[in-house]
Amino acid sequence: MTSLTQRSSGLVQRRTEASRNAADKERAAGGGAGSGEDEAQSRRDEQDDDDKGDSKETRLTLMEEVLLLGLKDREVICKLDAPTGDVLLDEALKHVKETQPPETVQNWIELLSGETWNPLKLHYQLRNVRERLAKNLVEKGVLTTEKQNFLLFDMTTHPLTNNNIKQRLIKKVQEAVLDKWVNDPHRMDKRLLALIYLAHASDVLENAFAPLLDEQYDLATKRVRQLLDLDPEVECLKANTNEVLWAVVAAFTK
Repeated sequence: MTSLTQRSSGLVQRRTEASRNAADKERAAGGGAGSGEDEAQSRRDEQDDDDKGDSKETRLTLMEEVLLLGLKDREVICKLDAPTGDVLLDEALKHVKETQPPETVQNWIELLSGETWNPLKLHYQLRNVRERLAKNLVEKGVLTTEKQNFLLFDMTTHPLTNNNIKQRLIKKVQEAVLDKWVNDPHRMDKRLLALIYLAHASDVLENAFAPLLDEQYDLATKRVRQLLDLDPEVECLKANTNEVLWAVVAAFTK
């Protein structure tokens, strides 16, 4: 598992972007300190703006969010019969439902990712996942498609075209471990908790923390470390927990 470290390039980027953010705040404060009610209303308006930005066309899946962050870019028995509408998820669920006896979460992660030594189970692997996720983001207007020439061949790339969506995603991840930190994973939004774990396992969580001030960065990484140090076997036994979520966490943090 890749640990969260302060890379020198990341430190420079954090200081540069943090200085810009601090300057913006100073200019905003030039008009005088607002009342508590004004600040609260401002936050509500900002939340409303974020909600409006999440239209049906641009609402991202969890895997798409993990991919977007990366741009410099127990036994599982499936009981869901209706398709989810997400092609990759439906493909994975189809494999799960049709396989008897059931595989463990750890085994499914290995099978679906192609990390298995059993040649008879290679058909479970989800093919071209990154490219398919990128095409989904193109259809949603987040990325675009370009052709770049590399010596003797052309390569298809997907540059970011809608930075607002990515910035909202980064802000959501930052707030989860800073301003909106609840110090209890079972009180956190389950989808957001899963996003943090998966982003860390995919080595893209650092990208969300790069713009932070040094003190904020240290605090954010400290709280992520608290989540990573939790024992999934213990957490899955607590009341009102999501056993599948913690089984996936165990598979990625073993």
